[in-house]
Amino acid sequence: MPDALSHRIETRRDALIALTQALIRIPTLNPPGQHYREICDLLQARLAARGFDTTLIRAEGAPGDSDRYPRWNLVARHEGPRPGPCVHFNSHHDVVELGAGWTRDPFAADLEGDRIYGRGACDMKGGLAASVIAVEAFLDQHPGYCGAIELSATADEETGGYGGVAHLAQQGWFAPERVQHVIIPEPLDKHRICLGHRGGWWAEIETKGEIAHGSMPFLGDCAVRHMGAVLSAFEEHLFPAMAQRRTDMPVVPEGARSSTMNINSIHGGQPDHHDGLPAHCVPDSCRIVIDRRFLMEETVEGVRAEIVALLEDLKTRRPDFDYELRELNRVLPSMTDRTAPVVTTVAAAITEMLGVDPSYVASPGSYDQKHIDRIGRLKNCIAYGPGVLELAHKPDEWIGVTDMLDSARVMGRSLEKILLA
Repeated sequence: MPDALSHRIETRRDALIALTQALIRIPTLNPPGQHYREICDLLQARLAARGFDTTLIRAEGAPGDSDRYPRWNLVARHEGPRPGPCVHFNSHHDVVELGAGWTRDPFAADLEGDRIYGRGACDMKGGLAASVIAVEAFLDQHPGYCGAIELSATADEETGGYGGVAHLAQQGWFAPERVQHVIIPEPLDKHRICLGHRGGWWAEIETKGEIAHGSMPFLGDCAVRHMGAVLSAFEEHLFPAMAQRRTDMPVVPEGARSSTMNINSIHGGQPDHHDGLPAHCVPDSCRIVIDRRFLMEETVEGVRAEIVALLEDLKTRRPDFDYELRELNRVLPSMTDRTAPVVTTVAAAITEMLGVDPSYVASPGSYDQKHIDRIGRLKNCIAYGPGVLELAHKPDEWIGVTDMLDSARVMGRSLEKILLA
């Protein structure tokens, strides 16, 4: 038989569906960062009515913030009548671009059977809604709890989190003196606890050439051909070397247990004019952006040095080869110890509520734990939430209602274990 808090959560099924749909129907696309204030206002009105102290924070000066697209964040705090620790549920409210291949309206939030479809359903408005429902049910069941509960809806996780959690951490919102436990409801599966993530290093490589008439390429120097040599060196040396490296981090899926690199984009030559004929020019510049994901066992300095070594080798072997390397961003790996209080608490809640022992994983890509860890100095942080990770950023993204309810039950039981002492 379900316990009292689980029963309260189950009776909120319709409310959970409605909240998830309302969140999805606000198209918080990033880039450019649309409708951030609208989604924060929706949540602020709901939580203020439940007795939360709410604060809207604009990340002025953060990357991407502008008067046209201000980076709005919401932090809502509820204080219990007795002192105790603070549990914080952090969710990002932005979603990625749509991409091609949708068979449904991505912002209609249609309910079909047990699934709600829409951009951001899985990543991560379903998790946000589940945490709100769990907290509301807990407050109704245990009004005399010890400590405090916070819920946040933050900006720009999909572009690094600098207009969201990074800004809040810099302002002290995640200082260990005011927050002791953080749960991020990212879609890692209701049976799994995510302890952290790999590191990331992003850079732009530009090869240089000399412009000339396209009919006489021998009078110029083709930067695209130079970039072809770079890509060939990656294929011959770098990709095989990365594939041989394995981590002790429990990264999922299996392919991410090795180092990886994605070529995000490539641009060379004069801009294409689709309404006319191509330019008759030898390209004097070609640029690629690389997305290098690295392991706990690697260093960001080593990652950069490996790329530089390949480029410098080409410079010695290839006539007229010249390049420029510009670092765009770096994120260090983050891992919470399996013995940390939030880990053991949520693990016990999963076993009690779902009847299984949890598995422990790490994310292939980074999420906002990096800022809570590195800037906020708070190590007691995990990702736990409903959803299938492989659906994130895909067309026809969806979240399961039953999975959200089960995750909410785990979140609620975790609150009981921490705040009813």
